[in-house]
Amino acid sequence: MKIDVLRYNDNGRATLSIIRVDGLFECYGLEDERREVKIMGKTRIPNGTYTIKLRKEGKSHEKYAKLFKFHEGMIHVQDVPNFTWILIHKGNTDEDTAGCLLLGRLPASDGTIKDSATAYVKFYKKAVEAIRKEPVTITYSQIYYEDA
Repeated sequence: MKIDVLRYNDNGRATLSIIRVDGLFECYGLEDERREVKIMGKTRIPNGTYTIKLRKEGKSHEKYAKLFKFHEGMIHVQDVPNFTWILIHKGNTDEDTAGCLLLGRLPASDGTIKDSATAYVKFYKKAVEAIRKEPVTITYSQIYYEDA
């Protein structure tokens, strides 16, 4: 499985993206904004390709295990330079991210996403099935020009 995060807008507070799975549209994404100097929990990860695995420790894992009967672990983006515990989860605003990737069915004009739980459940089930069978990668890239 190959996941692409195509970042198309950064409004200085949050970054919106299109998420593709094996080349097909899956949902929208939301992350923190890009920063030249990282601020812990308020900066998106760098463009690049990373492996994802399941993380079965921590408060997020415990919370999601209570929320979703099918939960097997948090989707964890591995080996991001200068970042730790980057997860893919549900949420609607940049306040919910802490550097992680949030999933939603619809982007809103205010830089948030909507119907996150539905998008997360659909994505999660595909990702976990793939992680059981094969290495899964996620590639973050930017498809917009920055102001000069």
